[in-house]
Amino acid sequence: MVNTAPAPTKTAKRPTRPNGQWKVDGPAPLNHNEEFKAESDPLEVRDRIERIYAKEGFDSIPGDDLHGRFRWWGLYTQRKPGIDGGKTATLEPHELEDKYFMLRVRIDGGALSTEQLRTIAGISTEFGRGSADITDRQNIQLHWIEVEAVPEIWRRLEAVGLSTTEACGDVPRVILGSPVAGVAKDELIDPTPVIEEIQQRFIGDPALANLPRKFKTAITGHPSLDVVHEINDVSFVGVEHPERGIGYDVWVGGALSTTPRFAERLGAFVSAEEAPEVWHGVVRIFRDYGYRRLRNKARLKFLLADWGVEKFREVLESEYLGYRLTDGDAPPTPAELGLAERGDHVGVHEQHDGRFYVGAAPTVGRVSGENLARLADVAEAHGSGRVRLTPLQKLLVLDVAEDEVEPLIADLDELGLQARPSLFRRNTIACTGIEYCKLAIVETKATSAEAITQLEERLGDLKDLKPLTLHVNGCPNSCARIQTADIGLKGQLVMDDDGNQVPGFQVHLGGGLASVERDDAGLGRTVRGLKVTADGIGDYVERVVRRYDADHDGTETFAQWAHRADEEALR
Repeated sequence: MVNTAPAPTKTAKRPTRPNGQWKVDGPAPLNHNEEFKAESDPLEVRDRIERIYAKEGFDSIPGDDLHGRFRWWGLYTQRKPGIDGGKTATLEPHELEDKYFMLRVRIDGGALSTEQLRTIAGISTEFGRGSADITDRQNIQLHWIEVEAVPEIWRRLEAVGLSTTEACGDVPRVILGSPVAGVAKDELIDPTPVIEEIQQRFIGDPALANLPRKFKTAITGHPSLDVVHEINDVSFVGVEHPERGIGYDVWVGGALSTTPRFAERLGAFVSAEEAPEVWHGVVRIFRDYGYRRLRNKARLKFLLADWGVEKFREVLESEYLGYRLTDGDAPPTPAELGLAERGDHVGVHEQHDGRFYVGAAPTVGRVSGENLARLADVAEAHGSGRVRLTPLQKLLVLDVAEDEVEPLIADLDELGLQARPSLFRRNTIACTGIEYCKLAIVETKATSAEAITQLEERLGDLKDLKPLTLHVNGCPNSCARIQTADIGLKGQLVMDDDGNQVPGFQVHLGGGLASVERDDAGLGRTVRGLKVTADGIGDYVERVVRRYDADHDGTETFAQWAHRADEEALR
């Protein structure tokens, strides 16, 4: 028999699927998110909210506006009460959501006047059932907002210079800024002019309102590195150049979530005058070259991982800036400088003008409209008209005369805002959790507050315990930065001792960002099978902290110990 089959040939290389990079693949939408953004500028939904939805109510809102474009104006539907975490991944959005919204007030640099604070407080009490949370991105989030109230809320915010513009969505989100910008004695450079120029020139620009996904910015001139610069898409960190003087070191491509990646230095120094244009160039690279086909690959970190820093810088300089950036060295870390405290600015600190700022810790960022109004009154009663929010869910009162410091601290304490908090009250943060968030699996705020109370009672005898961080997140997305905490807790359902499925957490140990205790950022360690129930957080943290206290070697930090300890010591 004659074999008539064709001779074997080399397997043809399968064509690479397009990633949706506009400058490579063209602008044709490759998924529904890209389709609705292409169909209508998401910023234009404001007109429909004001003309139609606020008058006709929640049921008049079509899906692409409700679940998509509303985010461009800081609006997310919140979770319907009573839906347990086991249903988070199985129900459709309309089954999870209530007819109320979370509203995020954008506060670039975390800077608020007492007038602005009082305005937010009034909106909270009148339209949000008194809800208010300070986030770890220097925003304030309100809940229980009805669409009918949104135009009036915008009117009140904008009357005092605030907005919700691009507080959410595939846009440049709020700009993190040093909470002590312009007041700290040891500040290298005040980032306020750069923050203000970026905000005024580019936020709300339709040309930047369709990015592949969210884009996060951080800018600081303080040596404590107080804006978590390693986990932002672009960061500018104050540094002194030997020839050009004081400016910024540029970092790109950081983010956490389910695929954590730390930002990398471009190796470039930029002046304060150059920084806004460099920021604009980085954002446009993301817009034009970022991956749009798959949402879970659409952050800048994935492009940087593929390109590398050298190519990224070359494209930035040749295609977007038109000039070569000055080479520069990294800023010194807080540990290298020998700073005494982490950069949360809690406590009493002298300003460059001889007055003082006082940093206080609410419990995991949870405040209320009533207390925000009282905070404005208290600040003014002690001579201050300015408050700052921090990237660690804390707040500062600025410009306090020396003889007003202790009376202010006493009044803050009555509001549950402690300027001399316990170690755990100071260093615990938590995301929104299942109370309001449609992505959450477990409750976080009340759970964290209860754990703090337990740990204050149980570990008070450890007088020499060094500060350590506890971050509690309601799902895998790491809004509370679980991978960069000494003890990070990722919400999930777990089995208790009786074999029942209950709310709980996977444990990450020994993560952190550059601080007084470490030169470099590092991710936490996970131990196979190490999970704790939600009502067992206090028990677990007490157990592992006591083991650290007994076992660590001299000056060894908790993170160092956690990474070298046997697994059994961590359980």
